[in-house]
Amino acid sequence: MTASSPTTSQPSRSALSGLGPGTVLRGVPVVPGVAYAPVIRPGRLPSLDDEGAVDVAEADRPAETTRFTAATSAVATRLRDRAALATGAASEVLAATATLAQDRAWLGAAEKRITAGEPAVRAVIGAVEQFVDMFTQLGGLMAERVTDLQDIRDRVIAELKGLPEPGVPTPAVPSILCAEDLAPADTAGLDPALVVALATTLGGPTSHTAIIARQLGIPCVVAIEGLDAVAAATMVLVDGTAGTLTVAPDAAAAADAVTQAQRAAERAAAWTGPGATSDGHRVAVLANVQDGAAARAATATAAEGIGLFRTELCFLDRETEPGVGEQAEVYAEVLEAFTGHKVVIRTLDAGSDKPLKFAGHPEEANPALGVRGIRIAGPNPGLLDRQLEAIAAAGDRTGNPPWVMAPMIATVDEAEHFAAQVRSYGLTPGVMIEVPAAALLADRILEHVDFLSIGTNDLAQYTMAADRMSAELAALTDPWQPAVLALVAMAARAGAAAGKPVGVCGEAAADPLLACVLAGLGVTSLSAAAAAVQGVGAKLAQVSLQQCRDAADGALAAGTAADARVAASAVLG
Repeated sequence: MTASSPTTSQPSRSALSGLGPGTVLRGVPVVPGVAYAPVIRPGRLPSLDDEGAVDVAEADRPAETTRFTAATSAVATRLRDRAALATGAASEVLAATATLAQDRAWLGAAEKRITAGEPAVRAVIGAVEQFVDMFTQLGGLMAERVTDLQDIRDRVIAELKGLPEPGVPTPAVPSILCAEDLAPADTAGLDPALVVALATTLGGPTSHTAIIARQLGIPCVVAIEGLDAVAAATMVLVDGTAGTLTVAPDAAAAADAVTQAQRAAERAAAWTGPGATSDGHRVAVLANVQDGAAARAATATAAEGIGLFRTELCFLDRETEPGVGEQAEVYAEVLEAFTGHKVVIRTLDAGSDKPLKFAGHPEEANPALGVRGIRIAGPNPGLLDRQLEAIAAAGDRTGNPPWVMAPMIATVDEAEHFAAQVRSYGLTPGVMIEVPAAALLADRILEHVDFLSIGTNDLAQYTMAADRMSAELAALTDPWQPAVLALVAMAARAGAAAGKPVGVCGEAAADPLLACVLAGLGVTSLSAAAAAVQGVGAKLAQVSLQQCRDAADGALAAGTAADARVAASAVLG
């Protein structure tokens, strides 16, 4: 939990937005904490006017293509350089954006337009518009790429025009960044000492903005209706627990709210584990990582192990499949960081918004419901076996045998087949519960595997039939939805009956209040971004198991996600 101290100077009333002082805007809470500071907004984007009404002369078109190629290369290089300097999720999203900046599909469309005579700027606008329309129609996780691609468009156009690169300004004082939406390249480079909270009009609980805010440990609220009317320099109070933004609040009340949040943050920082309720009921608190650097950073927290190692994020930029030896080196880094502790490795969760070039993903009308997760093993014979061989080798080398789980399991047969493969390498098998069918059949799946891990991000999307990247549907994909919690409870009960662990590794585990509800539902471990570990563990330590169960009952009985949150708060404080 993060809090920021109020600044000493206030803008005049004339500098405030059209919203009256004390106006409370509501959105979807993403990262808890309280911040009080002036608003800043992203810098000006380049004009998207249809420049160059006159086509480029045929003799000049090769030079115009070269100019376009140089601009995209420069943008991609800057993004890769920033990725190299960043760590964790920030590095991941910057690298992914750099890869998209040089994706042959949209580049080829732009080059075709230039060859036909369009100036480079007009070609970029047209090509990106073509793919934005395509991604929007596809829906699902592909919709997330719209913001990414539009960000690349703006950066390339700025490069072509010789303008400064667009993005978030560096504020002179701690500030709250408000925007319609934020591109990964913007959020990944933020300094949490200067940008003390995030608020967006668009986005959802699992958007890039939300993920980076969790890594930075700064309050974040998304899908705020009316946020566009809040002007820069307006003093606002963001409450990432309640999901509110208060315009020009009373300064004394805001200072008090910040002070209380700071005290809570200090209590969280002092928590040293292990994860347990106040009456001693054990709930392991683990970290989510994507590489060795992130795992080593997680050792600075009280995390008891790794609950989710996202292996596909290590290879997003690879044209060819890494060999068994190279994979083993990567996996060993994470195992070594947590020697003697539990490490859960997820097999390649590729497809949809995370395509791996070497997996040869087909064009699909709806990638979120297509060949992704464990399903990529079918058209790629040997891919899963080679990964399991590398995981086993890493375990042998480090003396820390990992647990291994498969993403997107939907049937008992899939679970049985995966478990047999994993056991053939001497490893412990489990599966992720992301598809509602798997939650409904959790008891039968547990006849074949040794553990379950619930991925609440996708489980919410598939349960509610709502794109988790849609701001309009953000309330539906809120993990507090009672229907989602009911499926979590079903899986947890199956685990208890079988005497096998059931964890949660989705973003829901990063919410301290929801973490207590999950414990009350019977979840045995919680795995979250490293920055959220202390807050989750500290909150668990303040409440009893019975309080967690009562809060879970209240949340399950609620009619909406907002009501579920209120019901749990009434019990847990």
